[in-house]
Amino acid sequence: MALMITDECINCDVCEPECPNDAISPGEEIYVIDPNLCTECVGHYDEPQCQQVCPVDCIPLDPERHESQDQLMKKYRIITAA
Repeated sequence: MALMITDECINCDVCEPECPNDAISPGEEIYVIDPNLCTECVGHYDEPQCQQVCPVDCIPLDPERHESQDQLMKKYRIITAA
């Protein structure tokens, strides 16, 4: 699954630089995660780094984007091969 940022986001700016795939960017009101770039840090780290640094715990799994570990690894390989 890709991750998402909920409206509890306080725009603290700590998650964006932690994302190894540059999937996090400022949105109109809060930060957003591009689900096409989010691999939950698979291929880079054991745990999603944005979730680790978020002070308000507003980065859950996106229920609209079901992806297996294999699918996330495939996406990681495509992203990093470019």
